[in-house]
Amino acid sequence: MAFKQVEADSFHWLVDMLESVEVGLVVLDLDFRVQAWNGFMENHSGITASRIREKVLFDVFPNIPKAWLSRKVDAVALLNTRAFTSWEQRPYLFKFRNTRPITGTEEYMFQNLTISPLSGPSGEVEKVCLMVYDVTNIASSKRALERANAQLAKLSTTDRLTGLLNRGTWENLVDAEYERYRRYGHATSLVMFDIDHFKKVNDSYGHLAGDEVIKHTADLTKNNLRQSDTSGRYGGEEFGIILPETDAEGAQVICERIREAMEKSVVETSVASIQYTISMGIAELSDKPENYMQWMQQADKALYAAKAGGRNRVKIFGR
Repeated sequence: MAFKQVEADSFHWLVDMLESVEVGLVVLDLDFRVQAWNGFMENHSGITASRIREKVLFDVFPNIPKAWLSRKVDAVALLNTRAFTSWEQRPYLFKFRNTRPITGTEEYMFQNLTISPLSGPSGEVEKVCLMVYDVTNIASSKRALERANAQLAKLSTTDRLTGLLNRGTWENLVDAEYERYRRYGHATSLVMFDIDHFKKVNDSYGHLAGDEVIKHTADLTKNNLRQSDTSGRYGGEEFGIILPETDAEGAQVICERIREAMEKSVVETSVASIQYTISMGIAELSDKPENYMQWMQQADKALYAAKAGGRNRVKIFGR
C-alpha cells in the first residue's frame, strides 16, 4: 500500500512539473490527434487541454505547415530518433503572440522545436512528443545584431549625406568596370559632374542650404538612372556615374535628361528657393587608358571642358 502511495505521489509531482515547466509539451498519436497539452500550451494558445484532447492538430491550427510537420514526424517514428528544428530554419511552429516585455518589438514568439518518439510496451513508436521552446529573447538579440552589422556595413560604403556610394566604394566599382571592359570589351561610359557655382550657394545661403542642394542633386540623379547604373558622391559637390553597356551617345542622352531635370527643379530650403545647374563630362572607355584612374581623368577633362564652354552642359571626352 505504501509503495502504491509513493508511485501516486511521484506521478502527481511529475504531472505538476510538466504543467508548470516553461516549455510547451504536446503529445500526438501518429494520426496527429492531441493526447497531452501542458500549461505552457494552454497559456499561449488560449485552448485548454480538455478542449483540444483527441482533436487533430491541423484542424485546430490550420496555419501549421502540414506537409513539413508530417515529414518530420514520419521520420522520427520510422527511425525512432529525435529531430530538432531551430527558429532560424523556421521561426515558429505555433503562431503565438510574443508576450515577453523585453522583446516587445517582436510580434510573434520565436520557437525551437524538438520532436521525440514515444514507444509503447511493444517497443514500437506509437506517439511523438513536441517540445516547444520560447527562444524569442535569443532570436531578437541575434536579429538586432544582424541589423546593426548590416547598418554598419552600409555606413562604411555609403555617403552619409546623400545615401550614394562613397568615394572609395565607387572608385572600386570603376576599377571593376575597367577590368570587365578589358576582359569582354563591352561598351561602357563614365560620367563626372558637379554643381555649377556651388561656392556661391554656400556663401549666399549657408552650408545647411548647400547640403540640401547636394541631397537634391543625389536624389534627382538616382531617379533618372537605370537599375544597372551606379552613382556615387566623389567629394564635395562632385559626383560620378558608371554607365555599363553604354556608349558615349547613349550616355549623353542619359546625362542630358539629368542636366535638364536639375535646371528645371527648385530646391525649397528654410532660407530660400534655390535653382542651380550642373556640368557633366563623359568618357567612353577605350583601349587607351592604362588603368581606371586614367579613365577617370578623361571624364574629369570632359567635365572641365563643359565648364570652360559656359557650364550647364554635357561634354564628351575627345569631341
